[in-house]
Amino acid sequence: MSEDLSEETIAGDAAADAAAFVTAPLAPSPASAEPTSESTRQQVELIERMLQQASLRSNGGSGGGPSPASASSSRALSKSTSSGEKKRHAFWDTQPMLATPLALSATPEGSHPPTFSGPILEPAPGSYRPTPYAMPAGFVWSDVDITEPIQRMEVYTLLNKNYVEDDDCLFRFDYSANFLYWALTPPGFKTSYHIGVRCPPKSGDGPGRLMAFISAIPATVAISDNPTKAVEINYLCIHKKLRSKRLAPVLIKEITRRVNIDGVYQALYTAGVELPTPIGSCQYWHRSLDPKKLLEVDFLRLSPRMTLARTMRLYKLPESPTSLPNLRPMTPDDVPDAHALLNKYLEQFKLHPVFSREEFAHWLLPRPGVISSFVSTDPSTGKVTDICSYYHLPSTILGNAKHNKLNAAYSFYNVATTVGFQELMGDCLVMAKRESQDVFNALDVMENKQFLKNLKFGVGDGHLKFYIYNW
Repeated sequence: MSEDLSEETIAGDAAADAAAFVTAPLAPSPASAEPTSESTRQQVELIERMLQQASLRSNGGSGGGPSPASASSSRALSKSTSSGEKKRHAFWDTQPMLATPLALSATPEGSHPPTFSGPILEPAPGSYRPTPYAMPAGFVWSDVDITEPIQRMEVYTLLNKNYVEDDDCLFRFDYSANFLYWALTPPGFKTSYHIGVRCPPKSGDGPGRLMAFISAIPATVAISDNPTKAVEINYLCIHKKLRSKRLAPVLIKEITRRVNIDGVYQALYTAGVELPTPIGSCQYWHRSLDPKKLLEVDFLRLSPRMTLARTMRLYKLPESPTSLPNLRPMTPDDVPDAHALLNKYLEQFKLHPVFSREEFAHWLLPRPGVISSFVSTDPSTGKVTDICSYYHLPSTILGNAKHNKLNAAYSFYNVATTVGFQELMGDCLVMAKRESQDVFNALDVMENKQFLKNLKFGVGDGHLKFYIYNW
């Protein structure tokens, strides 16, 4: 890249499994907990071995070309030959990523990062494998129609039972079926990019049980003022019983093949670990909305000399918005003004999505239990002047006798023009509390650092790194 894309220059809040840059954020965890569980670490090690095998096979096989990698696949652990040496990544070092050996060899001398900005490997139409990759015996490819309720519930069940947990196995993400519909059906989505793996049905009837999944959705992204057609990769998930079958590299190669054939050669994804080579990094922050419940489920822990009563007073919020008293839910009539306002605001960032009006409406119009968006308007003109929003991503609480769900709001897109950013987000917290959210999460991206400490957010353990494939 010609410029460093630090966290302040990345527009895409809270690792949205949706609009910004679709990601799989780490599950909520107590402040002292590590972000991944033992089972997740075992999965990481398994995926690393899978990716190494995939790299070896792809080097000698057909269907070359850039291969977008998923958020989950990017959790491959690095290896170093000895202490102090640069870590090596058997898979990623062969990929067209910033500053990898492949990238350095593919660009002319003197045009390497940081002076080079653009695709590392040029498109090669006609060179991509025309047929799907072979599956291990006993498994078949299956496009998943996320608009069909039964198939959508299959994806929900797979993720609910086999996706990310926190280190202490206290929480597991609970992506609702409605959330998945929202996240995977933006304008221009393709069912062929929602790839499932099934085992044949025992009775010979029906499609067979869904055992693995990976997805891509289309996006237009501005990278240092270069509008780029790309995809966002997410939801690589393999049933726990099948993680020895080496399905992950096959899933990655198959989504790559389909995307490349359609003329898309860049992908965006995130990871909680550093791989070659992130273009930015940010950290999770958490703001307690129901501290009593958070204490009861071990999400929050009392500080020394703090009591429950003092903690409740510390995090108490007003009953109604104070800075924007006319703050109200966004409606379809607000879309033209709000769309223009957000797109103009995002132009200041070196990496940001470029939304069409239809995409904006899809991602920002309120959906109960999925996305909440609010606007303030000029009393004299009726034009939208301020926007705040968050999406709902609850977690199942494991092994707690009193509570079974943690309601979490994730900061999404916010624009303040008539009040300060801190005042806007203070009112946004009030709206989230009204909707019975237990905690409000945000990343220190965009302008979020302006309000995090003053609004009593606590820094979390989770970090998120942003990657652009083949750029």
